[in-house]
Amino acid sequence: MHLNPYGTDAVNLAADLANRRPAGPDDLTNRCIAAGLTLESPAVPADLDVLLPALDAWEKVVDATGEQERAEAVNGMLAASAAHPRLTDHAGDGWHLHYREDQLPLGSLLASLISVGTALHLVGRGMHRLRRCEVAECTTIFADTSRTGRQRYCSHPCANRDAVRRHRARAKPCAKG
Repeated sequence: MHLNPYGTDAVNLAADLANRRPAGPDDLTNRCIAAGLTLESPAVPADLDVLLPALDAWEKVVDATGEQERAEAVNGMLAASAAHPRLTDHAGDGWHLHYREDQLPLGSLLASLISVGTALHLVGRGMHRLRRCEVAECTTIFADTSRTGRQRYCSHPCANRDAVRRHRARAKPCAKG
C-alpha cells in the first residue's frame, strides 16, 4: 500500500471510515481501493476487529476539547500502532516513508496509517483542523484542509442549511396592518 501520509488522504480515509463504519470486509476492501490504496490482499473479519477500536480511538482525537488532550490521544494511537520510520519502494512506484512494520494485516496497517497521518495533519496544518460539523443535527467528522483553516461544516449543504437557519432567526415577522 502506497499512500502519502503527508497529504490529507489518511485523515480523509479515517473520516470516511468513522462516519460510516465498514459493513464488512468486502465493504472495507472496496472503500480502501476507492480511496486509492493498493492492497496486497482483501480485508478479512480480523481486520475489522483491529480497525474498529482504532476508529473509536480516532474519534476521541476528533472530540478532544483541547490541544493537550488531542496530542495525548494521538500519542496513544501512535504508540499502539506506529513503528520507526523507514524508506521503502515496495510497490516499485517510488521511494516513500512507512511508519509501520512490513507485512501487517490490513486492519493494523490502517490503524498505523490513520495515527501517523492524523499526527502529521495536525502538526502540519494546525491542532484545530479535525472536527465535527457545526450543524447541530450533523455529527459528521471532517479534516479541515481549507487554505484559511476556518472550515466549520462538513459539506456545502450543511453550510447552506445553517446559513438559512441564521437568516430566518434574524428575520423579523412582517407587520400586518
